[in-house]
Amino acid sequence: HLRESVLLEMRLRGLSPKTHQSYIHAMEELAKFHWRPLETLLCAEVQVFLDHLITVRKLAWSTINVYFSAYRFLYTQVLRRSKREFSIPPRGRSGTRPGILSREEVYKLIESPRNIKHRALLSMVYGSGLRVSEVVKTQPVDVDRGRMMLKVNGKGHKDRYTILSMHTLKLLEEHWRSNSPELYFFSGRDKSAPLPVYTAQAVYYAALDRSGVRKVGGIHTLRHCFASHALEDGHDIFCIKRWLGHSALVTTG
Repeated sequence: HLRESVLLEMRLRGLSPKTHQSYIHAMEELAKFHWRPLETLLCAEVQVFLDHLITVRKLAWSTINVYFSAYRFLYTQVLRRSKREFSIPPRGRSGTRPGILSREEVYKLIESPRNIKHRALLSMVYGSGLRVSEVVKTQPVDVDRGRMMLKVNGKGHKDRYTILSMHTLKLLEEHWRSNSPELYFFSGRDKSAPLPVYTAQAVYYAALDRSGVRKVGGIHTLRHCFASHALEDGHDIFCIKRWLGHSALVTTG
């Protein structure tokens, strides 16, 4: 029924057959990604898929814009969600990298979630320069309070140590007292399994929307900010490379 409603709305608005085809394809891709009816998806979940198209599939911005327009049409014109409820960060232009947030913007974003677990997760990504796949797998045993370091199981099962900020540690302690995590700091309904990566990405987008910060990019933006701010603070470039867990500083993927 939703497909018929979309096609009817497009015909009434005089959209071209090519646009019909492109929009329907974009909607089918979104439904396959989440394996849920489109009308049940939250704005943050749509943003997770758009981020997947940008960072994983690396589609051109012209193609991303088609997806963006399709979802804006679906949720605001067909499903009648308000533009305020269904807000998507501004689209980037070809060749642009995710924008680096100022320290004030980072703080505002990290402090915006009401959920202490979400604040701790975002703080750890930024404060320790973690990939999203790494932060969801962190465990209490990985914290070295004496040296204020964090053990990370990175890409290719290569362990490394990175810095742990006092702000992150305090949030983790508050999260521990409130939620009593078991094996992982951040888990979903199954306490024995790490939080799904897409959920962590959705946490970031929800915080971005709530904070009012307007920058292109997903949760990996906080990792870029960690590297950029560490350089500004005068940290040795080779230390930063070790903290990030790769041999080149050009990419912080």
